[in-house]
Formats: sequence, C-alpha cells, structure tokens
Amino acid sequence: MIAPAPVLEAGSRVRLDVKFVEGMRAHKAHWPDRITCVLRRDVSAIPFGAEFDRGELDFDLVLLDPKEPLGSALIAGQDLIYASGDDFNCLGLTDIIGPEQKIVYVIEYTLETRLQILRLEKDRGWLRRLSGMIRLLADERRRKRAFRAAAGLQSNGYPAHDLYGPLNRDNMLYLDGRMTPELFATEAEMVAREARRAAGGPMRLIYSGRLEPMKGAQDLLPVARRLVARGVDFTLDIFGTGSLQPEIAAGLSGTGAEGRVRLHEPVDFQTELVPFTRKNADMFLGCHRQSDPSCTYLEAMGCGVAVASYDNRMWARLNGEARAGWGAPLEQVDALADQVALAAATPAEVTKRSRNAWAFSRAHDFPSEFRRRMEHLARIAG
Repeated sequence: MIAPAPVLEAGSRVRLDVKFVEGMRAHKAHWPDRITCVLRRDVSAIPFGAEFDRGELDFDLVLLDPKEPLGSALIAGQDLIYASGDDFNCLGLTDIIGPEQKIVYVIEYTLETRLQILRLEKDRGWLRRLSGMIRLLADERRRKRAFRAAAGLQSNGYPAHDLYGPLNRDNMLYLDGRMTPELFATEAEMVAREARRAAGGPMRLIYSGRLEPMKGAQDLLPVARRLVARGVDFTLDIFGTGSLQPEIAAGLSGTGAEGRVRLHEPVDFQTELVPFTRKNADMFLGCHRQSDPSCTYLEAMGCGVAVASYDNRMWARLNGEARAGWGAPLEQVDALADQVALAAATPAEVTKRSRNAWAFSRAHDFPSEFRRRMEHLARIAG
C-alpha cells in the first residue's frame, strides 16, 4: 500500500494520523497476509495524530524522503500494489510492475477539485498558479493513462467515480466515513431532538473539521452574522484546528451573536465529537467550496443531523441520493445562511431530512463499505 498519509519520526517511534491507523487495523483484519505500507516524510505537524512504536503497528512501515522515487525494487515480491491515484508519484507504477503483479488505484480528488484548491491558495502569485495549473493538467493525463492500465479502481465519492470510473473495467464506488454501528444516533435521541424542535428553541448548528480555506471555514462567521441580521435564533459550535483558527477566534466578538458561536479545540471523534453531535446539534453547516469526498457529511448524517452546505459536486450528488438537507450556490454566504433560516422556520422538514440523513448513513456504515473494498481487492488479487 502506497498511501498519502502523513508521518513524523520521533526517535524510535512514529507519529501517525489516528484515523489512518484505525483504517490500517481494518485492512489487516480483512487481509490474510502481510501488508507493507509506504509513506513519505513531508510534513512538520500532524494535528490529529498520536505516537506509536513500530512494533505495535499491524503493518510493516517503509518511509521515503519527499522526492524519493518509487522504483521496482520497492515493490518487488508484492502480489498486489494498492496505490493512491491522488499521488502523482504513483502514476508511473503501471510501467514498472512485473507480469504477475497487479495494481489497484484509489482516487478521491478530481481535476476540478485540484484546480479549486489551487485557486484558494492565496499565498501563490499568478505565475506560480499558472505553473501549478500546467503541472496539474500534465498529471491528469498520466492519471487517466494509469487508471486505464490498472487491474482495478476504487473511487471515494461520487465526483471521482463519475469522472474516472468509466476508465477502468473493474471499478467501484465507496463512501468513506468512520461511523460504526455503535456510533449512530439512537431512536431515543432522534425522538428527543424532534420533541425539542417542535417545542421551539434555537437551531443548533455544528461544524467540525479542518479550519482551512479549502474547507470554507472562512465563511462560518459570515453565515452567523447573516443569521443574526435575519433574526434567526441559533447556536453554532465549531470544532477543529487549522490556519484560520486565530482569525475565527478573533472574529467571534464581531458576529453579533456573542455566546451563541463557540470555538472548541479539536476533540476525540468517537468519545467526544459524536456524542456531542448526537445530543446537541440539529444541523451540520458545510461551507466546503470544493468537491472533495468529505467523510464529514456522512458522519454528521449518522449522528442524525441534517446538512446545509454549498452545492459542490459531492454534496449535490449526496443530497440528491439521500434527501438529507439543503444546498446553496458555491461561495454564496447569504444564500447558505438563508437556507439555514428556512430550515429553522420549518422544524417538521428538519425532522424529515434528519431522518433521511440518519437512514442513508446507516446504510453506508464503515464496516460495510470497507468490507466491500477489501472483497474487491481480494477478488482482483485472486
């Protein structure tokens, strides 16, 4: 497995993203033989990470320098290579694998999403952006060539599957998330929220995730200010960390909703964020300006909350399938706030869409989606 997960060396230990380690444990539980994972040393911090002894990991770990090439010696002796199609370093692997080796790519981002992310990088001048765009277009040609030559393709989310799925004869769609059966909202919690909404009270909004421009975190406080201007009774709890955290913290006093917009430090997903969402939220506020297959949608829906989000390609398709919330045009802050205001005025509709969200997420829980992926790999590997 050649993965894009971050890694830091700390003496004899390594710091890894917790979600990645959990995913690797699931891989090992469904795979009968050795798994060797290749990661690159190319980050300075891992916000949602923890330190591990190599010996306690369920997989062999190989670390490469940021620009170290992937050669045939690295993959020698491996029956199946599972590689990230988002990593341009992996796109030449189809040219160096042996005749008995098979490769399956997994892809999340589309070219459109990559260009959207590039546009949001405000620290780049126009010349660097142009250079970045040319490089992305060249990588995309290599990516499509690799996908056509691979033994299989797994696409996380609708946008990637719609674009790349037709390129490979053995492709599958999956929806990534961390919701296991015990994490889903209970019927009693759903009923309690519905009763509270019917009796009145504020619309309880929640945002969780990276506080970065690509996630639209810069729009959270403008949405709050618009809701105040419209006279909507609401609260907004923001969980996360990132480059925009200082800006958001400094802007809390200027929303006109002092005490109702709260910025929290990152918390553990399973033991803190999920229970909080199940008991203290009615709607997830999604400001993602691009179409990455964010697992946050499915996870919030599993907590029994509806979603109000910009209509990026992922949310528009997901909401079309699930009927789980509301959408607004990309980057239109007032339009998104107006959708929240509409929902706040129609508690029965919030209940309907929350129920739809809950049911859809339960049908795509992590064990079921992951089992499908591993069965797909096992079949290809023979």
